[in-house]
Amino acid sequence: MFQRHHRSRVTVARGSALEMEIRRGRFRLSLLGEPEQGTDLQKKIDHEIRMREGACKLLVACTQRPQALEVTKSLLVCNSRILAYMAELQRMKEAQVMQHMARRPSEVGSTDGRLPCRGRICVSDLRIPLMWKDTEYFKNKGDLHRCAVFCLLQIGTEIYDTEMVLVDRTLADICFETSVLFTESGPGFELKIELYSAALEEDSALGATPKKLASRLSSSLGRSSGKQMRAALDGSSSGNNGGYSPLLLPPAPSTAGPKYQLLACAHLGLAHVQDAFRTHDLLITGNEESSFWLPLYGSLCCRLVAQPSCMVEQVMAGFLKVQQGEQLDWPRLFCVLRGTNLLCYRRPQDAEGQEEAAFTIAINKETRIRASEKSPRGPVRCMSVTNHYGGEEVTHTLQAESPVEAQRWMEVFWQHFYDMSQWKHCCDEVMTVEVPSPRRPPMLLPKQGSLYHEMALPGAGGPPSNCEGLLLQDNAVSAEIRALLSNYYSDSY
Repeated sequence: MFQRHHRSRVTVARGSALEMEIRRGRFRLSLLGEPEQGTDLQKKIDHEIRMREGACKLLVACTQRPQALEVTKSLLVCNSRILAYMAELQRMKEAQVMQHMARRPSEVGSTDGRLPCRGRICVSDLRIPLMWKDTEYFKNKGDLHRCAVFCLLQIGTEIYDTEMVLVDRTLADICFETSVLFTESGPGFELKIELYSAALEEDSALGATPKKLASRLSSSLGRSSGKQMRAALDGSSSGNNGGYSPLLLPPAPSTAGPKYQLLACAHLGLAHVQDAFRTHDLLITGNEESSFWLPLYGSLCCRLVAQPSCMVEQVMAGFLKVQQGEQLDWPRLFCVLRGTNLLCYRRPQDAEGQEEAAFTIAINKETRIRASEKSPRGPVRCMSVTNHYGGEEVTHTLQAESPVEAQRWMEVFWQHFYDMSQWKHCCDEVMTVEVPSPRRPPMLLPKQGSLYHEMALPGAGGPPSNCEGLLLQDNAVSAEIRALLSNYYSDSY
């Protein structure tokens, strides 16, 4: 049974990823003092930690640079989300402390407690122009400088990434086809767009030599299997392999993986929202001496739109009697407040079937609404709605079915006006939001999904040796990691 002053204890499962993060001291358990507020963030942190562990395992198994770049990108996104969730937990805890320390309601904040509605923010058609030298772009001279780039977009705890794009001097600008949708944003949002870049080195720079990979494998496979591996390696390096075919091992990946560096960033807000393709300033943080450097113009182009929930969702609905001008009759209509209109229908079924309304009353920033004493009978339960149409003032009088219902309508109108005042020009008309299609995880591993299938071991064709049997276990590990990354992409959008 719920008790108002009941204090519950927060528990963390033993051996969970969250407990390990607490043991490492990366955040405090006291941040989860309010289970109702911290449970969702705790689950998200646990999920991202599991994804990070899977990405680290997959990074060790990567033998090709495109694979390592994709996994490193996923690892960077996971770390960014964990930090964002932890910061939100800290903010929630500080707000709780300030609320308990405040002696009067006025010390906490506004006594009204009115908050604006949430909305959806969509970023699409993201373009970043490049500024190559004439000798590089037109005459195709100089070193072919190549980089892998992607964008990280963040509003609060919502963090998304774009696809990875390979860039060289043949491209005039960086184009990201992904559209990103933030579903829970307030009018005071700050959109942070970060451009990350990683230099594409030659294949020889990806990892160590096959000999180094074989030595590392032999040391981890045990004494007997390690002797077979070292013997095969010594035989192939000396030219005498004892009748076996040459040992073919892929290059060993670097355990650290490729490095993405922050190349530029931009901060956008409500003032930058417009239902059109616009150019915004880009702050460049890299320099020309960096290996991940790209010649940027210092600007980015995108379509940034906002769609407040008050513009697309039904705010209020109910029966009202409506009088227009000096008419004596008061028809009883089913009225729906949505966006900048009060839609008046003859029947509720007409509203459900999205049929054309009998007539519409404008509800916008210029509309004036006040409680009216003009009531045909009983207590005051009327509201007058005044608009200007072509320089002419038109007033509609709305009568609720009870004074309590009239007060409820007035509260909804005041909240609606407050929402429109906070979202500003986003409430002038409904902007079109592009819903992104689900992303598919990239093919990071070969079809077999095992390091064993990429190696030619001595005695191929015969029964599997101890070394081969251990390497075959990589199949199950790779399948598990691929499943984790599939969950990562499905949860991202």
